[in-house]
Amino acid sequence: MKRKKQLEIITPYHPGKSIEEVKRAYGLHHVVKLASNENPFGCSHNVQEAMMAELTKLASYPDSRANKLRKKLAESIGVNQDQLIFGNGTDELIRMLARTYLGDRTNTVMSELTFSQYKRNAIIEGAEVREVPHINGRHDIMGIIDAVDENTSIVWICNPNNPTGEYVREHELIKLLNKIDHDILVVCDEAYYEYVDAHDFPNTVNLMKEYRNLVITRTFSKAYGLAGLRIGYGICHPDVVKDLEIVRETFNTSRLAQAAAIAALEDQAFIKVCREKNRKELEQYYSFCWRFGLSYFPTQTNFIFIDMKRKTDELADCLLRKGFIIRPGSEFGCPTSVRITMGSSTQNDDLIAYLSQLLQMPETETL
Repeated sequence: MKRKKQLEIITPYHPGKSIEEVKRAYGLHHVVKLASNENPFGCSHNVQEAMMAELTKLASYPDSRANKLRKKLAESIGVNQDQLIFGNGTDELIRMLARTYLGDRTNTVMSELTFSQYKRNAIIEGAEVREVPHINGRHDIMGIIDAVDENTSIVWICNPNNPTGEYVREHELIKLLNKIDHDILVVCDEAYYEYVDAHDFPNTVNLMKEYRNLVITRTFSKAYGLAGLRIGYGICHPDVVKDLEIVRETFNTSRLAQAAAIAALEDQAFIKVCREKNRKELEQYYSFCWRFGLSYFPTQTNFIFIDMKRKTDELADCLLRKGFIIRPGSEFGCPTSVRITMGSSTQNDDLIAYLSQLLQMPETETL
């Protein structure tokens, strides 16, 4: 088969082991997954009722433009309806952006330690990938500016950043937007937006009024707890929406996903509770790190990235055998680090207790 040559240098994306897979592999009855940054508290109770109302309509295609959700979301975030585009999760929006704006005569700029799907999709489209080293888990904005040239089509800013949890401050983003040409898209991936409580986090929706090249992507998979339904959205200039609509699959968001997203939006009290619980649970991990002298990045997300000062592939394997799934840092090029999603209070207590036992043992005894 005459496949694209660039496919020879990438491999399929592996999202990590599922709970069912770990149960089968290790003969376990109870497994806690703290690897994919899902919401341990599920989703709003309103969601199930909204989905049930759609079950009798499954023989019909969904509304391709998601008009009810479009109206609700536009009102919720304060934008016009023609500034919105929906995707099968943020992953599809990233793919749509890459497919629309990247090619073999373009380049794209990103941090070297960030969400892998930017690089993957750029390679598939044949674009040159320019990765800028991070500074203490943060995007090096001046380094990114220096990497941009006349062939740059997209700059990716994961904010807060995955896997570090750090974030770009508003004055930094404004500096970037002012320094580069306005025909270069700056994509701010705000998948963890609902967890942010930093006062200097960029108000990107407001900035869009001045910078028409600014694109925002957000998702219902994280704080809203709808990861299994796959629905996300982009906020951008209407001209960018028109471009993306050309490559968007016609029925890319399901009837159930649209109904669930509307119901989820209507329950902001649930989001507030989740944000408060998440911040409380993070404090447990900060205390754990201080106790063992471990370095970590302060996070504005529902996960924490910790340097365990030992190889974490083996550590993660030990945890799997005990029924805990975490993300070893080797997947991000950081072999002594781990990324841990915040779980419930009980889940976090149990994991921290076992990690504490492992760290008090010689490294060779945990292998």
